[in-house]
Amino acid sequence: MTDAKLPGLEERFAQVKGVRMRYFVGGSGPPLLLVHGLGGAAANWTELAPLLVRRHRLLVPDLPGHGGSSPLPAVSGLAPFADRVALVAEREGMLPASVVGHSLGGMVVLRVALRRPADVRAVVLAAGAGLSLGGIWGRQLLSLFSTARPGRVAARYRALVARSHLLRRLVFGFVSVADPAALTDEAVEGFLAGQLLHTDVDGAWRALRADDPREELEQIVCPVLVLWGSEDVQLPLDDAFEYTRRLRARLRVIPGCGHLLIGERPDACDRALADFLP
Repeated sequence: MTDAKLPGLEERFAQVKGVRMRYFVGGSGPPLLLVHGLGGAAANWTELAPLLVRRHRLLVPDLPGHGGSSPLPAVSGLAPFADRVALVAEREGMLPASVVGHSLGGMVVLRVALRRPADVRAVVLAAGAGLSLGGIWGRQLLSLFSTARPGRVAARYRALVARSHLLRRLVFGFVSVADPAALTDEAVEGFLAGQLLHTDVDGAWRALRADDPREELEQIVCPVLVLWGSEDVQLPLDDAFEYTRRLRARLRVIPGCGHLLIGERPDACDRALADFLP
């Protein structure tokens, strides 16, 4: 593999319902699943996972079609993504578990909670997608990113991006990060490296667009934390408020933070999770 790894976690592979899933596992304590967003990879958690592994047994998968995981044989909504994540956790003996999903991963972990309620102790939506996509402009932009995949180009030159404030702003500053200059080099690497391996981001994008969870959210019975960046321009704070209301959840807003809050403010995310998770 040519992408970033998660320090302190072991890389593993499993064949799950026609998909070769890559995932990382390590640590001890209550089990915790971390699920990345659209166009992301397990390495997106490179800043937050080392903090969480001190208290938890972590499982961090690459979603199908992302990073080192092969694509789904067919795309029919987000349930197949959720099923593969749950089956990997079951294989590792990590259910029931708490689950954290970033962006698209938020929708995936909600699907896990809906389909396997006995296996989910708590849900954290970190800038969770599913209610809006930032209006027409945001949908068009994400469609362009999923097809043209400019992140693949940035990934080839990620060491240069990490060293240049201008390139950081060009890559991260429009819809993702409030202060690109404040990202660590490791965060830049973690957000970009997996782009070189993706095989079916567009399938996940189609599944996300087709999945509307509103009518089912009241069926979520476990505790939920909604975690959001105050300056997220990709998914607005209105989505955080709606998720909080519909899920009867707690809300934690991190100031000075954009959509990639798990890499922008891992310390604040870690404190929020420590306060919330059982």
